[in-house]
Amino acid sequence: MVLYLRLLHVYIKMIKVSLPDGSVKEFNKGATPMDVAMSISEGLARNVISASFNNTVVETKTALQEDGSLVLFTWNDDAGKKAFWHSSSHIVAQALEQLYPGINLTIGPAIDNGFYYDVELPEGKVISDKDFSQIEKTALEIARGKHDFNMRSVSKADALKKYRDENNPYKVELIENLEDGSITFCDHDSFTDLCRGGHIPNTGIVKAIKILSVAGAYWRGDENKPQLTRLYGISFPKQKELTEYLELLEEAKKRDHRKLGKEMELFTFSQKVGQGLPLWLPKGAALRERLENFLKKAQKKAGYEMVVTPHIGQKELYVTSGHYAKYGEDSFQPIKTPKMDEEFLLKPMNCPHHCEIYNSKPFSYKELPKRFAEFGTVYRYEQSGELHGLTRVRGFTQDDAHIFCTPDQLDQEFKDVIDLSLYVLNSLGFDNFTAQVSVRDLSKPEKYIGSVENWEKAENAIINAAAEKGLNYVVEAGEAAFYGPKLDFMVKDALGRQWQLGTIQVDYNLPERFELSYKGSDNQSHRPVMIHRAPFGSMERFIALLLEHTGGNFPLWLTPEQAVILPVSEKHEKYAEKVLNSLENAEIRGLVDSRNETIGKKIREAEMSKIPFMLIVGDQEAQDQTISVRQHGGEEIGTISVEDFAQLVKKEIETTLKPF
Repeated sequence: MVLYLRLLHVYIKMIKVSLPDGSVKEFNKGATPMDVAMSISEGLARNVISASFNNTVVETKTALQEDGSLVLFTWNDDAGKKAFWHSSSHIVAQALEQLYPGINLTIGPAIDNGFYYDVELPEGKVISDKDFSQIEKTALEIARGKHDFNMRSVSKADALKKYRDENNPYKVELIENLEDGSITFCDHDSFTDLCRGGHIPNTGIVKAIKILSVAGAYWRGDENKPQLTRLYGISFPKQKELTEYLELLEEAKKRDHRKLGKEMELFTFSQKVGQGLPLWLPKGAALRERLENFLKKAQKKAGYEMVVTPHIGQKELYVTSGHYAKYGEDSFQPIKTPKMDEEFLLKPMNCPHHCEIYNSKPFSYKELPKRFAEFGTVYRYEQSGELHGLTRVRGFTQDDAHIFCTPDQLDQEFKDVIDLSLYVLNSLGFDNFTAQVSVRDLSKPEKYIGSVENWEKAENAIINAAAEKGLNYVVEAGEAAFYGPKLDFMVKDALGRQWQLGTIQVDYNLPERFELSYKGSDNQSHRPVMIHRAPFGSMERFIALLLEHTGGNFPLWLTPEQAVILPVSEKHEKYAEKVLNSLENAEIRGLVDSRNETIGKKIREAEMSKIPFMLIVGDQEAQDQTISVRQHGGEEIGTISVEDFAQLVKKEIETTLKPF
């Protein structure tokens, strides 16, 4: 009977489909992901918009030909949104072809929030925000047609002929770099585009489309290639969701760190200094210093030692580390000296320098771990079009540290770094986060250095530590650094946006490359393990995200000025200075606004500067030796003594800043 069932299974050509919950279902060979969804429930089938089979993105109508693992995605999944937005880029591309005959399409990927499409417009044509509504209207008309997305294979010769006939050199270039047999087109309605796949079932699922902005973009990010027009857009399955998103965007504009940084006089940029090189103003420099001192204090308790390394290093240093091979083209060009064949690079990473500090003397296992920390400035030549305020710059300071330990110490050291990272995030109000374990992409071994054995040990160490610390974590393939896996903290800000803040990496490879060693208990030489760690990530990016997360209303212990004293008139300035002196004695940061302006204007400008407390002093306050306290946001605390105010500030700081 068992043999009969096996023969029947072969005859009918059944396949086994494994689902994420561990269940296995059998289907006729050729069944689609939508068939699988329908077998589970009609409700699920109505909501499924994308799928992955054996870790490869497929269409919901793709015929499954073998046993494998299937994941079904809805709008609530990141992968579902990616398919939704990529499909929407096709719809917008069709609208652009209709509105701008002779346009050349290039690429239109999904991004973190929406999609973009790069196009070459016909000569004399431009797209501005005045054109957005017509593009949206045309795209929605196409979407309402409920046209199916259909994939089909095309020979390389036919694909090249199509785009050569259309005089589209960009698609031709893309196809020339593809292998015959791997080229696919996607069709919907009368529109066709070169595409690898990953679409929703039909255009009708898209109910709302918004073109957000237009910008210039070099073809393939190369400044030496033609500049194209890039349209950014976003789409949703419900109009209500678009409305909510646009409201969120308006709030994000108010919180934009570039706007707040200018209003609060924290930082600036200068074309003469150079793009992507921030200049920190006095208030911003003081803010950075407080953040650095906050972390230094915690690091000292955790056994770190501060080091300082130069801003440049010999090219050979980064050849040894592997950074030059991986990032040389994206770095500033080598600095030549009068000496023949001598070249230096602006430092792209601190870790090679710290390896050489470790190498400066021999170590015994009894002296490990060694924890070297530095606020080290590094330099990367980012493309000008990718620069964005403090979040994408060419020179930035990392709160870098490198721990050199024995293999037996790795587990505890990694967990201790997790504790430090959590302390930093919680102290600054970032309490909504997911830990992301970033591992190799096994299909692309050429991206990484080091042995498979070391990679497996490092990845397992991170996963075990994350599990033992009870972190809510996910594993993401392909997100590892080239020299080792890492644990990244993916934080959601006050607006629900996700950012990567802080990273911890395990590295068996740089110790090999720099021939690091320690003498073990067996009196033999052994290789240490290296942990890379940066709770802030970079000072610039961290401050930018903190600005946007808090809307500029920093925790009281961190804010540039904790109080501003506002004398009602010139005759109250002397008492205002006395109050300031008392605040300074209580270690409260403050200033006196003695400008010849109305008290109302001074309050408005103090509000704009996000100063937590406004201390108003007039005749009555001077007579009673008190202050009238107003909190940022308009709350009136009332008239109290300077001593009581100092206690109020002290209590709030103690509440928000716990010791490590």
